Amino acid sequence: MPKGYIIAHITVRDAEAYKEYIVRDTPLIEAYGGRPLVRGGQGEVPEGVAFDRHVVFEFPDYESAKALYYSLGYQEVAEIRRRNAESMIVLVEGV
Repeated sequence: MPKGYIIAHITVRDAEAYKEYIVRDTPLIEAYGGRPLVRGGQGEVPEGVAFDRHVVFEFPDYESAKALYYSLGYQEVAEIRRRNAESMIVLVEGV
């Protein structure tokens, strides 16, 4: 069965407030079987719109990634991100 991924491109406006999002989203991601493959770090954008931060989480399957994203618990925590950052989130099935 193909794995599922959540890919996020983020520009944080308030780094101090954003820390709460990271602390609170991590246990939720883990509860749905997710694990980080990329979480910040050095990067460059040779084409397209640039964001400052790039994140990739791998899940056991696409349905698990979707279940996390649309869960009430995650949507509550996501409000912290939305208040403190600009972001583009993609849910995708692997090969």
